[in-house]
Amino acid sequence: MSSAPVLTGLPRAAPARPSAAESSRPEIVRETGHAHGATVVEKPLSVAERLYNQAWLRKIVILLVLAGIWEAYGRYLDNDLLFPTFSATVEAFVRGIADGTLPARAWTSLKVLLMGYAAGVALATALTGIAIASRIGTDFLETLTSMFNPLPAIALLPLALIWFGLGNGSLIFVLVHSVTWAIALNTHSGFLSVSRTLKMVGRNYGLSGPRLIGKILIPAAFPSILTGLKVGWAFAWRTLIAAELVFGVSSGAGGLGWFIFENKNMLDIPNVFAGLLTVILIGLVVENLIFQTIERRTVQRWGMQA
Repeated sequence: MSSAPVLTGLPRAAPARPSAAESSRPEIVRETGHAHGATVVEKPLSVAERLYNQAWLRKIVILLVLAGIWEAYGRYLDNDLLFPTFSATVEAFVRGIADGTLPARAWTSLKVLLMGYAAGVALATALTGIAIASRIGTDFLETLTSMFNPLPAIALLPLALIWFGLGNGSLIFVLVHSVTWAIALNTHSGFLSVSRTLKMVGRNYGLSGPRLIGKILIPAAFPSILTGLKVGWAFAWRTLIAAELVFGVSSGAGGLGWFIFENKNMLDIPNVFAGLLTVILIGLVVENLIFQTIERRTVQRWGMQA
């Protein structure tokens, strides 16, 4: 009897690749067994592994650990005048929120910050536009950046007080200085990193000038632009608090920096720490809520970041 022919040398079927829906689910892991070509389609993660995959939860754990260290060290020193405990700081913070002092001071600082930040972004946009328009513009931006970027913004405060007097104008001036160069540098670097192929594609579609910048350069360079915006925000926020510590009350109302300075003079150190905690919390909210939301909806959605 003749046996059925056996086919050899045929290629094995490639293991199935995960679909887009499965790839977006961190609780499922796909594994391929190499011994017999068998494929394990789904492997549910444990509860601990799923919790560990949540970035927000990891950050909360880190903050809780830092708060525990703070509380332990404060209790060890047992001196609120030197280093208050975390619980004493939270008590002062809640009291400041309840009586409206901290929200009012924070809003005073944020209003000035937003004005200075917006003016700095506008100036950085103009300088970057000049820089990408011609070689002279690039030289102009590079020269200004090398001159003024190393100069601390707070060092200009005495001149600002002479030029603009006691008021928000002086604070806005130092904020514009702290914001402009970081944003202009990162934006210009992002534009320079855009491939010539993309630029040629835009020109083939008849794009030039502002349309080329808006439709080709800005989307391609957006990771660098967003980095510049984040760095500029951080510079502006710490410059404002430092300026308020030196400058004091603006237009009859003091911000968070002045709140910290006042309570330091009254030796109310828990309130000083409550003011510092407010500064930190505002920074965390802006970084993790505003900028990360923008990053998720632009850079990550466009596939420009892992």
